[in-house]
Amino acid sequence: MITASQVKELRERTGAGMMDCKKVLTETNGDEEKAIELLRERGIAKAAKKSDRIAAEGLVDAYISEDSKIGAVVEVNAETDFVAKNEEFKTFVANIAKQVALNNPKDVEELLNQKSIEETDKTVQEVLTNKIATIGENMSIRRFARFESKNGSIEKYIHGEGKIAVLVEMENAEKELEKDICMQIAAARPEYLNRDAVPTERVDKEMEILKAQAMNEGKPAQIAEKMVQGRIGKFYSEICLLEQNFVKDPDIKVEELLNSKGAKVLRFARFEKGEGLEKKEENFAEEVAKQIKG
Repeated sequence: MITASQVKELRERTGAGMMDCKKVLTETNGDEEKAIELLRERGIAKAAKKSDRIAAEGLVDAYISEDSKIGAVVEVNAETDFVAKNEEFKTFVANIAKQVALNNPKDVEELLNQKSIEETDKTVQEVLTNKIATIGENMSIRRFARFESKNGSIEKYIHGEGKIAVLVEMENAEKELEKDICMQIAAARPEYLNRDAVPTERVDKEMEILKAQAMNEGKPAQIAEKMVQGRIGKFYSEICLLEQNFVKDPDIKVEELLNSKGAKVLRFARFEKGEGLEKKEENFAEEVAKQIKG
């Protein structure tokens, strides 16, 4: 039985019509990811990005050292958006980014067990536990990325008061170019640096979908194959940083811009608050009723 909430969720992720969503959900026994593939094959929906499922609250932040050789980006989640505006929480997240940069933990578990740079007599876990108690909401350190550059430099960019954070390592780049590339990554959401970085299975899956689209348009198999080769370029131009149109001058590609400056992007990280997380839906009326009964 396909529920109205499943149809609503699929509509929000794909922009497809209600009946189309209900049909593919029925065909896939409620499997949302397979339903999205079917919609795409039929030319009804665009690729659903992870960012379409953003729901969790909290903040992302980044830190770079004074010499721009070490940088870190972190995400700390909370239950409500009110916490993101809390100065104590903001300071905690900023300190976590700095701690990751300076102390180089291998993962979140190791980070939690390190001595805190905020309160040196406590571990990060103990500080986090105290914040949960004083602020009054459950919080968790979700993820981080850390770059250390030998021959280049690191730049950061924070957008939307902690909604998006970008960290980039570049070579032979002036500050203005570094900032431009950070803003490009924030705005255009690249997933990979170039074609070589895209996993083979990701490309194969996309080509399958593109071929199904062409076949569903009534094209013969040979023509469909040629159409796939033409359309796969658009796929790369959306997910690969170097192949994207430069946001400040769409007439040139990012790679052309970098070549003209003699600069190079070595790697990047883009964190968006709550990316890929599902937030439970709250029913305020039910919550109040429960409290009254309690």
